[in-house]
Amino acid sequence: MNVLINKEVATHIRSWRFIVLILLIVLTFGASLYVSSSGLKEAVGNMKDPDQSFLYLKLLTTTDNSIPPFHVFLNFLAPLLGIALGFDAVNAEYNAGTLTRLMAQPIYRDSLLIAKFLAPLMVVGTLFVALVLLMIGGGLLGTGVRIEPQELLRILGFTFISVLYVAFWLSLSILLSIRFRQPATSALTAIGIWLFFTVFFPILVNLAIRPFLPNPNYISEQEYLHYNELILNLLRLSPSQLYTDATTTLLMPSVRSLGPIAMEQMVGAIPAPLSFRESFLMVWPQISGLTAAMMVCFAWSYFIFMRREIRS
Repeated sequence: MNVLINKEVATHIRSWRFIVLILLIVLTFGASLYVSSSGLKEAVGNMKDPDQSFLYLKLLTTTDNSIPPFHVFLNFLAPLLGIALGFDAVNAEYNAGTLTRLMAQPIYRDSLLIAKFLAPLMVVGTLFVALVLLMIGGGLLGTGVRIEPQELLRILGFTFISVLYVAFWLSLSILLSIRFRQPATSALTAIGIWLFFTVFFPILVNLAIRPFLPNPNYISEQEYLHYNELILNLLRLSPSQLYTDATTTLLMPSVRSLGPIAMEQMVGAIPAPLSFRESFLMVWPQISGLTAAMMVCFAWSYFIFMRREIRS
């Protein structure tokens, strides 16, 4: 198993597509960090902001609207990273004739599939942790303010959810690489699924729910909140919406709800940041949803791969 994982890690590190994706993510991270650091003084000095004391979280969320913050960038780039690392994981080996040679060795068949899944995650996890440490180190050198434990836990939670988001798209692309013989077909299918959930799914939800929505001028506040909650729940069938909810809640401690709030709930509410535990409990359904989707895709890949006859 370790030999297979080391082989896959070396293959990914030396591939040009991985190098290009790393450069793209690093450039977007650098641009987002530059914009957030330039407006950091104003963001931290805003006494009306409940999150103004979380300096390192502001480095990941502050923006001047010229470019989005880094977690918004990752919502688009993380699926591409997972797809690029897995769309030809199995069918490329089969077309090159190396899959039969690997299966002829004294290794378990499932060890190959597990190595194809774990090796890219190790590389992606190392990349995200390195970027986070670079951000923390730059913040320490630039401001001289030490990071608080709450901030560190939230940033590590954000990193974990980002790796989990990549893992979902990686498992989906591995499934497609087993299902289709040609890498181009699996890549186009994976990109099509990504575009559907990112671009077309919110449009379809709005088109499907609009005929059933009554006139807002003739419904009560509770009915209005109910319809908005229904739309949000439908949108949460998309992995990108789950990732957005989870990362926004962890990186912004003042977020107290992921759904619409009635006026009577807002009256008397103290605008204070939540603890890490409370924020984590709030996003636990989103984390569970991403984990379940990833496990379903990987289990389906495992089932197909273990039953497939491999011949030269």
